[in-house]
Parts: sequence; structure tokens; C-alpha cells
Amino acid sequence: MGVHLLVELFGVKSELISKKKNVKKVLDRAISKSKLKAISCLYHQFKPFGVSCVYLLKSSHVSFHSWPEKSYVALDVFSCDKNEKKVFEFFKVVKDGFKPKRIIKKVIKRDYYEREIN
Repeated sequence: MGVHLLVELFGVKSELISKKKNVKKVLDRAISKSKLKAISCLYHQFKPFGVSCVYLLKSSHVSFHSWPEKSYVALDVFSCDKNEKKVFEFFKVVKDGFKPKRIIKKVIKRDYYEREIN
């Protein structure tokens, strides 16, 4: 069915993740370069700083949440696109844009199967 990427970025410069404008620039570039198809997106700018957003993709979703005061980002990318490389290209652009000092990344291969529930 697809690949689901769960990522934590640590040590990101707070000015890169404090405001919607900066976050949107990186994420829009990542969507474009990876050739993921965004249907819509919704951003929320927290006061005084911090951003949450969700992109609804043709093939699933991207969610992003920042805590600039902690230099931390939580990112979730799920795509049912047959070309799994798109998810990893998206992540590469995000990583290059935010330049974290440390990354924790978990890759989950989503697959549908039937099983009995006891």
C-alpha cells in the first residue's frame, strides 16, 4: 500500500521553523521536487512562534509540527504512490532545507493483509 516515514529533527535553527513563511518555502519545494501531488494544505501559525501544517496528497498526507524554542520538528509523510522514492526525495529536500543536527527516522512499510482476530 505504501511507505510511511516518521521523522524527528533536532537542533534545527529556530528561525527556520518559527514562521509559516519559512516552513512553507521548504515544504512546497519538497512537494515539488519529489513530485508528490498536493491537493490542499492547511497551516496554523502559533503565537509568538511555531507552525503546524498538513498537506493532503493525492496519495495520502504530510504533517509537520515545529517547536522553535526546542529546535525540534515532528514530521510525518505517508504515500501510497507506487514510486516509494518520492517519499525519500521529499525527506531529502526537507533535511537540506532545515539542516538538523540530529535525525531520528522510522520507515514503516504499509501493506494490507487480512488476519483473524482472536
